[in-house]
Amino acid sequence: MSGDDTEEETSTPSELLAAVALLAVPITVLPSGSGDITFVSLWGLVNTGSELGPAGVRLYPLWTYFADQPRPFGSLPASIQVWPLATGFHLVAATSAVSGALLDREDRRVTGGSLVLSAIATAWVAAGVAGRFGGIEGPRLVVPLATIATVALVAVAYRRDLAGMLPRDPS
Repeated sequence: MSGDDTEEETSTPSELLAAVALLAVPITVLPSGSGDITFVSLWGLVNTGSELGPAGVRLYPLWTYFADQPRPFGSLPASIQVWPLATGFHLVAATSAVSGALLDREDRRVTGGSLVLSAIATAWVAAGVAGRFGGIEGPRLVVPLATIATVALVAVAYRRDLAGMLPRDPS
């Protein structure tokens, strides 16, 4: 740390909860126009609709999505290739915060930096979704929910930790 006594050494319980809760925030939400909704999440796709049985929900995990792909990974759109990275960065940040809470060992710059990388990756995924599905069946707004939530957490909780990494003006 920078030696400033006002900075936390590890994530606070509320920061830990927020970092872990980000794993449940969808990257974006796509309404179908017919009332059904697809949640694009870090874990995969969650589809709603009455044709999906009594629960009206179908989960399509990320790993199944990639296993079912008929095309090689390298031929997929870049935003789809970044999707597992977004999940990985979120998991690194959550693991780092959990490590701070359970083992009292955390570098908040790793937590905050991983969150920044995850925000960039989820923005890329959301932009790809918007490019592919934003204009089908009329204009749709594709809001990068996970990106917004992640940037908000970084701004509130980890900005001082990350700011200490930036070069300072010597004048």
